[in-house]
Amino acid sequence: MQHNSRPVTSNQPGPHQDLARRVNRALTHPLRKPIAEHTQRNFAQAAEWLASRQAPLILDSGCGVGVSTRQLAAQFPGHAVIGIDRSEDRLGRDHGELPHNALLVRADLVDFWRLAYQAGWAPEYHYLLYPNPYPKAGHLKMRWHGHAVLPTLLALGGHLELRSNWSLYIEEFALAVAQVTGKQAAVAEFVPEGDYLTPFEAKYAQSGQALWWLWVDLERI
Repeated sequence: MQHNSRPVTSNQPGPHQDLARRVNRALTHPLRKPIAEHTQRNFAQAAEWLASRQAPLILDSGCGVGVSTRQLAAQFPGHAVIGIDRSEDRLGRDHGELPHNALLVRADLVDFWRLAYQAGWAPEYHYLLYPNPYPKAGHLKMRWHGHAVLPTLLALGGHLELRSNWSLYIEEFALAVAQVTGKQAAVAEFVPEGDYLTPFEAKYAQSGQALWWLWVDLERI
């Protein structure tokens, strides 16, 4: 099936001029937003599930309908894969049986990451697949690299992989990673060749858009 997904458009000609200041603010002013009750409750259930598995952890953050969570669980049968999304509707859609080593959790990622860090979680792999790019320059603080939760996200550690159809998002994220951790993330354009991890990846690729990949190995702080 052919798709006609429009590429991301933005009023930014390059990396946001306010990015470094936003990242520095996140480093010097830790996020203190109260944890949502439903995330606290669902995290506790996820922690109990994870403890029963006694397996290395993979986080699929912003998993949408859970296709990527299912595929990662099949790809890594010896791992415990947790997919997190804030939408109950997306998580409830039928995309086949959930593998025994996978769990889908409804939660606010900002809260879930903070709870995971407080609980000492250390994912071996962490996937951020096609996050909302918020392409308007005025929406920088809504991108993960411009959000106050960024230091916590990176402090979880592990092999972090980000995919996007907007190269500027990847470029900015790499700059933010370097500012926080001193590490240079690897960045490349890639072609999935039909092996799609998410419905978005399939839609963008089949629309002829370039896809971008960032990965970096992080130490848990």
